Amino acid sequence: MAGAPETTGHADFVSLVRQNVRTHGDARSFTFISEEPGRKYKENVLGFAELDRKARALGCRLEARGLRDRAVLLLYPEGLEFLTAFLGCLYARVVAVPAPLPDLDAGRFGRTRRIIEDADVALILTDTAHRATLDAWLSAAGLKGRVHCLDTQAGKDTDPGDWAPPECGPDTLAFLQYTSGSTSAPKGVMVTHGNLLANGEEIKRRIEGSSATVGVGWVPHYHDMGLVGQFIEPLYLGCRYVFTSPITFIKRPVLWLELITRHRGTITVAPNFGYELVLRRVTDRQLEGLDLSSLTVVKNGAEPVRAATLEAIAERFAPVGFKPSMWMPCYGMAETTLLITGAPLGGGPVVRDFDAGALARNEAVPASEAAPAGEVPEGSASSNGAGRGGVRRLVSSGRPVTLDVRVVDPETREERPERRVGEIWVRGGSVARGYWESPEQTEAVFRARTAADEGPFLRTGDLGFVADGELYVTGRIKDLIIVNGRNIHAHDIEEVARAAHPAALHGAAFAIDAAIDADVGDPADTGREVDASREQVVIVQEISTRAAAGTPLEEVAAVIKTRVARAFELPSVSVVLAARGSVRRTTSGKMQRRLTREAFLNGQISELAGALEPGVAGLGGARA
Repeated sequence: MAGAPETTGHADFVSLVRQNVRTHGDARSFTFISEEPGRKYKENVLGFAELDRKARALGCRLEARGLRDRAVLLLYPEGLEFLTAFLGCLYARVVAVPAPLPDLDAGRFGRTRRIIEDADVALILTDTAHRATLDAWLSAAGLKGRVHCLDTQAGKDTDPGDWAPPECGPDTLAFLQYTSGSTSAPKGVMVTHGNLLANGEEIKRRIEGSSATVGVGWVPHYHDMGLVGQFIEPLYLGCRYVFTSPITFIKRPVLWLELITRHRGTITVAPNFGYELVLRRVTDRQLEGLDLSSLTVVKNGAEPVRAATLEAIAERFAPVGFKPSMWMPCYGMAETTLLITGAPLGGGPVVRDFDAGALARNEAVPASEAAPAGEVPEGSASSNGAGRGGVRRLVSSGRPVTLDVRVVDPETREERPERRVGEIWVRGGSVARGYWESPEQTEAVFRARTAADEGPFLRTGDLGFVADGELYVTGRIKDLIIVNGRNIHAHDIEEVARAAHPAALHGAAFAIDAAIDADVGDPADTGREVDASREQVVIVQEISTRAAAGTPLEEVAAVIKTRVARAFELPSVSVVLAARGSVRRTTSGKMQRRLTREAFLNGQISELAGALEPGVAGLGGARA
């Protein structure tokens, strides 16, 4: 799965941006929608020429501090000041490190401190509103004197005319994108200017983007989809972008659609949960006045794409101009700058049913070709997952543009043929340099070679297969649950659990060995029998007590347990019902099953009710 790359004629991203500045001036801009008191919204506009002027001024300030090729941490709320800081770093050849602004009120600075230590950060860039609080934290954390804060909104007297472009090339490091840490500790992905140019072209060709493109979104700037898709790509194309903060979007999801309507947006991007939130929260009355007909690309990625979501959105918003052909399911990650594959423009999503039993054996057999398996278990023949005798409905993540995408056996490193599940490997200009100050991890992840000695490839850690040229992503290797020799993806279990009862929200599924995790020696000492040869599947299921509508929670837990056990023919399933927020997530909203598992075993999950197997009932997480 490969093509021939194109070139922009630029050796670095800064020179391309400055060309777009000269071409468009302030006729192209970023518009940030901020929420004002009384649910009023203010449009804050920053034209390309003004952004360039501010970035050059900041570049001079950073250059004067001697920070060339040093990592600088960017801690900002959503808004236009972050854009100035990020571009100013590029203009000074300083390595920008975007990160979420820590929860200042709760004093949660743990992840921030880990990034500071890992990237050897000596300077934090922030705005006036947060400078004092960050200074106070640095002092309390014993970092004062070693790490300094710079308010980028101050120092207006710097002359942008004093800026001179630093020498940059394709291999010059542009920024560190710290991974979300959904399956491991966050790592700094080293993204170069060459990576930005290569991935910018990948996205441009897939969406057929131009300076006439108008983007609308709300994904946070520290997420790779937000940073690259919402800010870097508009700079690459020289186009307009309108955005708001995730918090503002969550408070009033219809605002997203109103902005598309008002600004005649042609492209928008979001994870699947954003579209589900719109389905739940946008009322019929709010549909009045909306017009989504200007859209040509609606990207869905960063987490599993649900066929049911695509269909429900297309049906619900058809009266206001939404067409199924607008959908562009895609697949990407920080390690490849962003985009790996995407559905061709205008083709809409490719959704196919596959035999679930065959998938458990790492074979992708279309359901229409599968041998009859008798009666399908209840809850398995749906878009929410399937069992051994059922159907698993999958949405294709599309096709690569120029990247070389392979499916490889992660153990033997033999390339897998079509319709055989393996690890997804990628090579090409978008693949980042590696992990910051982690040569061993870089070698293992970014320098893989096939059994035929082809490479180097990036090992994505994702499982998938190719069918008729389409890439289907089935899950993460680390989230794979193996029961009786069958491979079951945690995501599929979670989908069936969620569909089992209206009160079920998000859940996290994982496997434990009850004998090992409980540190059980002689079963006679515990007064119960433990089968040490069998893994137990546990689901920590967030629940809405209001949606339970008076049904006893023990009964809800039993329904979920029964549905999952039947759907996947699992001998042992334990369900722990918990309040919203119990499932651990990254700062970008990705589920952290490993941390949820640890929290369960350490007794940090407050149980509202449960349906537990004997080998699980005495573990730390099964506590009220």
